[in-house]
Amino acid sequence: MEAVSKRAGVGKPTLYKWWPNKAALIMAMFQERLVGKFENLEASSIEALIRLKMKNMVREFNGLFGKVMADLIAEGQSDPFVLKELYEKHIAVRRAATVSDIEKGKLTGEFASDTDAELLVDAIFGPVYYRMLLKLEPLTEEYGERLVDQVLRGVRPTA
Repeated sequence: MEAVSKRAGVGKPTLYKWWPNKAALIMAMFQERLVGKFENLEASSIEALIRLKMKNMVREFNGLFGKVMADLIAEGQSDPFVLKELYEKHIAVRRAATVSDIEKGKLTGEFASDTDAELLVDAIFGPVYYRMLLKLEPLTEEYGERLVDQVLRGVRPTA
């Protein structure tokens, strides 16, 4: 907060008037500067759209967006408000859009009709958070492609 107040040319009390803590300030910056990058994607199929979302997510998680996301998740371990805000303002919106995409894919026959869309989102995107947070293995586009390949095998309609 000290560095931000100096750079902005305001006192720390002014910052705390608008943001009660460092995490709230980071969340505001996160929303303003980084989140718009993930809106209005188009593709020829739901699978292609999921692959595009995966590619974008991997790219962003390897940059500033990933660092901010990891910091917010870490901060949220001691401040549940941070996790709630992160989920409600960022993750839930994108998750709901992807669930909706999968539901469309079920209607068009791209995915089996008994596919659990929520579980499919977890199976595809959860491992990306795991790799981003633990850094045990590199988070690469190739990994994202292989992950989507593997997960979608289980939801393709049977002949």
